[in-house]
Amino acid sequence: MLTRKIELLVGVFLLSGLLAFCGLVFKVANVEVQSNDQTYTLVAEFNNIGGLKVRSPVKVGGVVVGRVTDITLDTRKLIPVVTLTMDKRYDQFPETSSLAILTSGLLGEQFIGLTPGFMDDDIAMLANGDKVHDTRGALILEDLIGQLLYSMSSKDK
Repeated sequence: MLTRKIELLVGVFLLSGLLAFCGLVFKVANVEVQSNDQTYTLVAEFNNIGGLKVRSPVKVGGVVVGRVTDITLDTRKLIPVVTLTMDKRYDQFPETSSLAILTSGLLGEQFIGLTPGFMDDDIAMLANGDKVHDTRGALILEDLIGQLLYSMSSKDK
């Protein structure tokens, strides 16, 4: 009887350890389990997304307000189309808002920075399925270095 009790306690201990490990993995991977009624979707086209990935954060002033959920290529225009899932708590962004692909630090991860636009009585708020028209693509470090070197070599001539 005593061994049966010990086996049961060991099983409960291992199961709780496995659940704690899964919770830690979700926390480290920054995965949140949310239902669709707590979010809304926005779409944006960029000329260059650089190293942007699915699950990259959407930030306003450093606060995460959403995530990138899909990146596709528009087959007609041949430009990247990014789908964003925004938290429903942050639904007061005007249609004049802009998106830019930014980098955390010099070589850090890329994220989308949302800059709220001006508010007016005639300006509607972004809603589910809306498209953000004012976008700025990623700055590619290699391109900037190349432009700098090219401009320096043209001055030498």
